[in-house]
Parts: sequence; C-alpha cells; structure tokens
Amino acid sequence: MNPTPLSAVALSRLRRVLLLLACGFVLWLLWPFAIVPPGHRGVLTTLGKPSEQVYGEGIHLRIPLVQALHTMDVRVARSEGEGEAASKDLQAVRVKVILNYHLDPAAAARAFRDIAPSTPEVAQRIIEPARPEAFKAVTARFTAEELVTRRNEVSEQIAQQLREKLARHGLVLDEFSIANFAFSPSFMQAIEAKVVAEQKKLEADRDLLRIQVEAEQRIVAARAEAEALRLQRQEVTPLLLDLRRVENERLAVARWNGQVPTTSVGSGALPWINLPAAR
Repeated sequence: MNPTPLSAVALSRLRRVLLLLACGFVLWLLWPFAIVPPGHRGVLTTLGKPSEQVYGEGIHLRIPLVQALHTMDVRVARSEGEGEAASKDLQAVRVKVILNYHLDPAAAARAFRDIAPSTPEVAQRIIEPARPEAFKAVTARFTAEELVTRRNEVSEQIAQQLREKLARHGLVLDEFSIANFAFSPSFMQAIEAKVVAEQKKLEADRDLLRIQVEAEQRIVAARAEAEALRLQRQEVTPLLLDLRRVENERLAVARWNGQVPTTSVGSGALPWINLPAAR
C-alpha cells in the first residue's frame, strides 16, 4: 500500500530534523574552540592526558576528538564543619569552624591531575580530613577556660595548620573563624559560677575602695577643720583677751560707789589724800 501524501511530507520533515541534528552533533564533535568562563582556569587533556599548562579565561583552540578543555573554579568558596575534641584539662569540647578558600590558579593543572577534576571535589578530599585534625591538635594545647579567654590565639593556630596543609595541595586559605565552642553542661555551670563569684568579688573590692576613700575624705576634712581652729586661736585669742580686760574694767567702774578706801592692808604704809566731796 502506497503512503499518503501527508505521510510523505511528515517523513520528509523528520529526515530534515535528523539531518540537522546529525550536522549539529558532527559540528559539536569537530568544534575546534573551547571557552574558559570567568573565575575559572582551563586544563587541556590530549587523549586523556592533562597538560602542565593552565589556560586563562577566554576562548582557546583545541584538536577536535583528540583534546578536551576542562575547567577548574578558582573563585572564593566557603566550607564549614563541626568536630569534637578534648582540651588540655580533658574537657570535651565541640568546635564549629568556618573557612573561605580558593584554588590557586597556578596549581589548577596539578590539582586536576593529582586530586580531582573539579574544585569542590578537591576541597572535599583535602579540607574535610584536615579540618578536624587541625582543631584537635590545637585544642589539646589549651585548657577549656583558655579556649574561651584566648579564642583569637586558638583561631590563629588552627588557621596556620590548615593553611600549611591546604597549600601543599594547591588550595589557599583566605579567612578562618571559630563559630562556636560548646562544652558539657556541667562545665558551663562551673564557668557561670566562677564568673558570678568574680563579679561579687569585684563588687566587694569596689565597696571596700569606696569606704576607704570616704574615710580618707573624713580624715582630711577633720584635719582641715582642726587646722582652721588652730589658726583662729592664734589670730583671734589676743583680741578676745583685750576685749575681756576692757569689759572687766568697765564692770569695775560701774560697781564703784565713789568712796576712796581709808585703810590698806600690807606692810607698807601708803598715804591717803582726802579730796573734798563733790557738791
């Protein structure tokens, strides 16, 4: 049975579509250009063998069917993780750390060849085991209290160990921080009790200092008052004595009745002069 004209048209269209797909596939296979996007580096492989050269961003030539250009991300990435460790005084501590890293562009070919064909896989294989090893080694150097009071120093030492381990595999540590230290509930209660005791001691010391200052102020005030009284006595007492003497003389005159004594008591005879009475 012969096909209908409609079926012949559909078959012709299908052939055209298949031909276009085949041409596109062949063109893709034979496409001699490869593009490295921004923030990446390219590693060229020839029949599966990577070259030592690292290709920068942009378009590059390759041999179709023989060479392939693989890209490695060199942008800053973030990694975080938690782990348990023991302090110097054998206190269990759980640490959460966050770090930013990137693949060294110059080491892209080496990382591709020796570790993994993508940056996330490289980071997973290198950072995941290095991170807990670093903070276990460092936390064992400090007591649990020092992990809190000397947190910056602990963070710097962990970062230094991670930086050295990552650098051996072409990774660069950009930033590192300790997000949290978590201790056992009993240890946290002990720390809280110690803090409360220290606060009370500081309050007692402040009260004692205040009492001492107030006592010294009272002593200084008393000394100043005594000095003022002493100066007042030195300056005013002679004047008061003169005033008292004058007052005594006035009182004696006021009590005199106008009669001159006619006798005297004593060994020496004193002459008396009789004055005429006032009329």
